[in-house]
Amino acid sequence: MSVQTVKQYLSQYGKESAVREFEVSSATVELAALAVGVIPARIAKSLTFLSTDGSCIIVVAAGDAKVDNAKYKKQFGCKAKMLSPEEVLAFTGHAIGGVCPFALASENVTVYLDESLRRFDTVFPAAGSAASAVEMTCDELFVCSRAAAWVDVCKGWQDDDTEAAV
Repeated sequence: MSVQTVKQYLSQYGKESAVREFEVSSATVELAALAVGVIPARIAKSLTFLSTDGSCIIVVAAGDAKVDNAKYKKQFGCKAKMLSPEEVLAFTGHAIGGVCPFALASENVTVYLDESLRRFDTVFPAAGSAASAVEMTCDELFVCSRAAAWVDVCKGWQDDDTEAAV
């Protein structure tokens, strides 16, 4: 899918004009942070996993968070098994580097937002390409992604005092 598809999808929420496109890559947390001009933790990365029933789980987490395998297994009842690039594209419609929780290609995808995001007023998920992002509050991200729930499946961010850098 494309940035245009994501913009069209976000138009139902009045967020299409918030999509930013860059002349540089935003395919990684670090590159996206440079493109947007924020600390890496404020980049909302979309991590894709295979569920026990063969569907896809997307966990949107802060850029400085890492999935904690024990927390993930407790939350979802299975080991965290990341999708291959081909599976990511098939489920989401977005290629690696531009994966986002919007305008998804399959109905067999459930989006969850990780608690690591809630420490920021706004975060920046990708918008369908490896050179795009959209600024949203956590409440907007929850609504626009049609998230099933907030979860706590990440580690590594609680020790970081990034709130002062917001």
